[in-house]
Amino acid sequence: MTRIDDESEAVSEPPRGGRGRRTALIALAVVVVAAVAVVGALGLGGGEDEGADAPPRTGSLVEVVRATLTERTEVDGQLGYGTEIPLPVKATGTVTGLPEAGTTVKRGDTLLRVDDRPVVLLYGSLPMYRDLGLTATASGGATAPGAATTSGGDTAASGEGKTDGGTGGGAAASPSAQPTPTDTGAAAVTELKGMDVLQFETNLAALGYTGFTVDETFTARTADAVERWQKSLGMPETGRVGIGDVIYSADKVRIGRPGVRLGETVAENALTYTGTARKVVVDASAADASWAVRGAAVRVRLPDGRTVRGEVASVGRQASAPEGGSGEDGSGQGGATVPVTVTIEDQKSVGRLESGPVTVEYVGREAKDVLTVPVAALVALAEGGHGLETADGGFIAVKTGLFADGKVEVSGSAVRAGLKVRIPE
Repeated sequence: MTRIDDESEAVSEPPRGGRGRRTALIALAVVVVAAVAVVGALGLGGGEDEGADAPPRTGSLVEVVRATLTERTEVDGQLGYGTEIPLPVKATGTVTGLPEAGTTVKRGDTLLRVDDRPVVLLYGSLPMYRDLGLTATASGGATAPGAATTSGGDTAASGEGKTDGGTGGGAAASPSAQPTPTDTGAAAVTELKGMDVLQFETNLAALGYTGFTVDETFTARTADAVERWQKSLGMPETGRVGIGDVIYSADKVRIGRPGVRLGETVAENALTYTGTARKVVVDASAADASWAVRGAAVRVRLPDGRTVRGEVASVGRQASAPEGGSGEDGSGQGGATVPVTVTIEDQKSVGRLESGPVTVEYVGREAKDVLTVPVAALVALAEGGHGLETADGGFIAVKTGLFADGKVEVSGSAVRAGLKVRIPE
């Protein structure tokens, strides 16, 4: 029994070490299969049929198409009336009348009142720098006290009419522009000469007060017209114009925020103004402002989506660094900007909008009827330059042209319209 049992046990017992060998063989087979799969995925196999076993390329296919590309530059701007500038108020006294902000003042209108006396706007480039009027002098050459002449006085009558020649001999500050006495016997009338007289008389005539010759000499006839003008303003009819009675500007103005209140003493910044035309101011990047050339046509996109025509009127000559920052190199040039002013000729096209953010668009170069692809389809070639990947996985070299609107102009012997190329993911 014991022998039989031993034999049974001997028969049923597996050969020594057999299971271990089978387990090792199975593990080795798994490793080999995994290695082949990895080699195939990496494209490292050496067989001719490796392309058939390689995984498909990823990315969407697009066609090469013919189109017109237009280079556009868009920058943010601010619509408004421009920077407010102080008016050169030379009147002295207490402010007794102020216009409302936003009021448009034209030639002959009152800007403000000082000591209840109007300060009037006239047009011109030469500032008011002296009183204008006639002065009576005694026969000995001394000026008679308080002898401002009027049309009703004997002095004015004796001096009526222009002197021969009618014009002064140069600018107001030159010796020839000084008062010229006209002999009248007991007294003489001093007539002012100068370009400031011509500028004032031009305005006086434009307002409808005539009866004198518009030139560089202030005579009794000029004084007569001044009296009529003063009467219409409710001013004392003196025939003389004080240095603080008039302020000159190039054109009509739009009143800004006042710098004083009623009852305060008039100051240099008592009143500010802007032009009456709306414009756009852009802080353009100093590194990318080649589009900003005076006279360049642009389009302005308003907040409501409408676009209007504009023109670059001026470009600042001095760049400024952004507030609280500097360029990446610490020089402050990275974000430097230059101010660009864009004017809008058709003010009605803007509507009633007075201020707000806008977008200025400049149209630059244009490439018509060229082969184009999305910029994302470009790939860098190992030998240098750019290329496109075709649908079958091949690559063709291309020459790039204009970049615009997310597309690029491409050319080359192998490029044609309808060719499908891949955009890599």
